[in-house]
Amino acid sequence: MRLVVCIDRDDDLGRKTGLAGPVVGREAALDAAMRLGVADPEDSDTNAILAAVNLLDELRGAGEDWEICVLTGSPKVGVPSDRRVADQFDQVLARIHATSAYLVSDGAEDEFLFPILASRLRVDGVRRVYIRQSASIESTYYTLVRALKDPKLRAKTVLPFALVLLILGLAAAGGILIWGIIGLAIVLGVYLILWTFDVDEALIDSVRSASADLRQGSVAFGFGLFSVALVGVGFLNGYNVFVISTYPTLLDRSLVFLQSGLVWWVSGAIVWESGRALRRWFLRGRFPLSFVVATPSIVGIGFVSYGIVFLVRYLQGITPATQIPFIVGLIATGFGLGIGAGVLQQYFKAVARRSVPEPAGTN
Repeated sequence: MRLVVCIDRDDDLGRKTGLAGPVVGREAALDAAMRLGVADPEDSDTNAILAAVNLLDELRGAGEDWEICVLTGSPKVGVPSDRRVADQFDQVLARIHATSAYLVSDGAEDEFLFPILASRLRVDGVRRVYIRQSASIESTYYTLVRALKDPKLRAKTVLPFALVLLILGLAAAGGILIWGIIGLAIVLGVYLILWTFDVDEALIDSVRSASADLRQGSVAFGFGLFSVALVGVGFLNGYNVFVISTYPTLLDRSLVFLQSGLVWWVSGAIVWESGRALRRWFLRGRFPLSFVVATPSIVGIGFVSYGIVFLVRYLQGITPATQIPFIVGLIATGFGLGIGAGVLQQYFKAVARRSVPEPAGTN
């Protein structure tokens, strides 16, 4: 048995049709292509799936034993999508004892996952699908208009430009253009940080997860709400200390603010992780190993942050020298917890790799 593999790395199939990968079998692949084509006639993944079916028929016509599968990733392209594709491919190999595979791709992005296939099975080749278009469709105007209809691209390109116009327009109307420029620099700086670390997508995923937990009556929603409340209490407590502080400089008062809020923020993070762990325990009947890694990491970050605050206060002449052993102990304990969590994570990964059976036919 051999496999024709088609990969949808950014999960257009799941987002637009609701189908979850892996899709196995000729009829299932045709149904997926038709549903995706109806949902978005201009999505190139439709052509890739149909090309994979065409290749399957061609190979079967030569008298060979072939099957087809469509693997889907995640809208958050990168490590999360690649892990999902790898897990789905493992599921397919557990059902079909294939000896080799042929990859069908609509672009270089999907071909980044070639090593994932090759690490589990011999890959005989790659077929790239090219879509022929008329000259009018290839015009620059049409290309830009269609690209901007993609929500992911629009959020990354149009939103910053809209922020520039909005902030500068409001500042000019109020006669405070210089403050508008300052505010614009701050807003764009924060936006770029969120964009760089994908914090915006993480926040959206958190909101969606909380909404699903609320509808399903999950225990994680209560824990999440409590953790948000703890974070809010931390900010409120820090603000109150900041306001009544008698320290003369802004830096000293900011350090007091951080010192007062850190305990609440760390507690909120631990409560959040506890809620996620309990939800998985109720769903799957086992406690997730990620909680064992995440909790020491959170506590370690709290210890290091607390130690750095005390260290800066010592350099400012606020904390006495007798507190140096305490500061060193905090930072060392935090680093120790972080390193320990990293070692645990690598250990759990090694155990998981050893527990996965080697697919049949792997050289």
